[in-house]
Amino acid sequence: MAHQGEHKFEVGEEFFLDGAPFKIIGGTIHYFRIHPDDWHRTLYNLKALGFNAVETYVPWNAHESVPGTFDFTGGLDVARFLDMAAELGLWAIVRPSPFICAEWEFGGMPAWLLRDRQMRPRSADPRFIQRVASYYDRLMPILVERQITHGGNIIMMQVENEYGSYCEDKGYLRAVRDLMVERGVDVPLCTSDGPWRACLRAGSLIDDGILATGNFGSRAGENFARLRAFHQEHGKTWPLMCMEFWDGWFSRWGTDPVRRDPHELAESVGEALRQGSICLYMFRGGTNFGFMNGCSARHTHDLHQVSSYDYDAPLDEAGNPTEKYFALRSTLHRLFPDIAQAEPIAQEAAGVADIPLAARVGLFETLGSLATPQHSQLPKTMEDLGQSYGYTLYRTSIERDTREPERLRVIDARDRAQVFVDERLVGTQYQEEIGEDIHAELPAPEVRLDVLVENMGRVNYGHKLLADTQRKGIRTGVCVDLHFVTGWDQYCLPLEDVSAIDWEAGAHAGAPTFSRYDFSMTAPAPTYVDLTGFGKGIVFVNGTNVGRFWEEGPIMSLYVPGGLLRAGENSIVVFETEGRLEDRISLRPGPVIRPIERKGVEET
Repeated sequence: MAHQGEHKFEVGEEFFLDGAPFKIIGGTIHYFRIHPDDWHRTLYNLKALGFNAVETYVPWNAHESVPGTFDFTGGLDVARFLDMAAELGLWAIVRPSPFICAEWEFGGMPAWLLRDRQMRPRSADPRFIQRVASYYDRLMPILVERQITHGGNIIMMQVENEYGSYCEDKGYLRAVRDLMVERGVDVPLCTSDGPWRACLRAGSLIDDGILATGNFGSRAGENFARLRAFHQEHGKTWPLMCMEFWDGWFSRWGTDPVRRDPHELAESVGEALRQGSICLYMFRGGTNFGFMNGCSARHTHDLHQVSSYDYDAPLDEAGNPTEKYFALRSTLHRLFPDIAQAEPIAQEAAGVADIPLAARVGLFETLGSLATPQHSQLPKTMEDLGQSYGYTLYRTSIERDTREPERLRVIDARDRAQVFVDERLVGTQYQEEIGEDIHAELPAPEVRLDVLVENMGRVNYGHKLLADTQRKGIRTGVCVDLHFVTGWDQYCLPLEDVSAIDWEAGAHAGAPTFSRYDFSMTAPAPTYVDLTGFGKGIVFVNGTNVGRFWEEGPIMSLYVPGGLLRAGENSIVVFETEGRLEDRISLRPGPVIRPIERKGVEET
């Protein structure tokens, strides 16, 4: 563990470090969204800008993806990340809430919580608190010894996250606080919420002496005034802190990426720093690798987020400085002329054109090598099958009762369903379309019916967090004519390991397909897989799922860290569900973005 030496951090009328007033100039970096080979360069660039602190969430669902099995290694080695920050002279703010939002799948809560229909997550329900306690038993020892009070670099930790945008259960907030304190957390604690009274009142523990901070991305004077008024209402003269100063925004399928003028941002940051402390959200956004993208809850049509979490941040998805970085550098130098700054480090990306197809196999043909069926009378949800992410294939046989096209309906499923009769696609439905009639001709007296359901990401914010829609797969059943069909085999396809694919099994057109492309590199370097021409699916690079793609756009490529590549032979596997395939694929030195008509952007 890297030590900062003997230091003391306090919250009074100002922040104090070793007795002297201290302004936190921080940036958010999510270690879990960045390949560990890139941690040092990213943290160095934060320090080189003149910042003095790094802030990060801790995603429970990544560290305990299976109940009782914990992972704090490799890209989840939060201890190594914090020690690396300490070695560079950066202080740390850690937000180890059971819920993180962060546009991350289910707000960072493990999907396996949904198997217990009696439990109410994110509440004082004893069943939930017991699960959090078990998690904290493993997490807190890592953080506690890295607190400034123990010679480390953690100066502050957060209790929950934006709870005032969700509920006002003070008993729950105190239970989380107590779990932290009982396990040795003794640095100052804080909460963060929208900076208006309703959110601050519901989400803070201000009367318990826990610092209330605000989250916003502009109008610092107005928002800090509201935060100060809330402090004063409760007799506090605390420092003003914006825990998330939004410098960009995330992207959803079918809408243009949000862009913010670099110089306007720099001026807004300057306005905030004249009055208080901030953490830029994000400093480097990174990537929602695998199936970890979240979803924004809406009244009818929820909005799933894309794999890129570039966020239009000062460092782009590959970790290289953008125009925003240099605009912020000028503003900081003007405000604090004595601040130490240095040149940032950039890493050049690579490109490889026209990589030919090496092998192709259909999902139906290789299904037996990827999953063992679970049988039940009626279909079960993904969670009840013991699965959290990916796809589930539901299979049964049905009889032909008429020469007319048969009426099929998938009743109550999430998020996207493809229906096949004898491996021929007869219908695709998404969200509110699910349940509508699908009319299909049955070519034989008895046919096989397959329903492939994709979990496109659970809600990470808002009122639908505990809605039944967050249980994925088929939740009720499938009707033929007017009756539910029984006798189902269910194949769980989390696709955590694609090494078992049988590349000799064959394929046919129009069905979900795996395609493999092999290529060589002289030296590993970051790159972007161009998915132009494909329909929808996911991509594996040397066995690692680097995320989802969809022709809906706007981003038509997937970022690949250099740390996932190797000198010599490499492999890309594309799992595509729409039957839209390419016999060649290319790697690009930058992202491929298709402009889309702007449909508006809503802040979470």
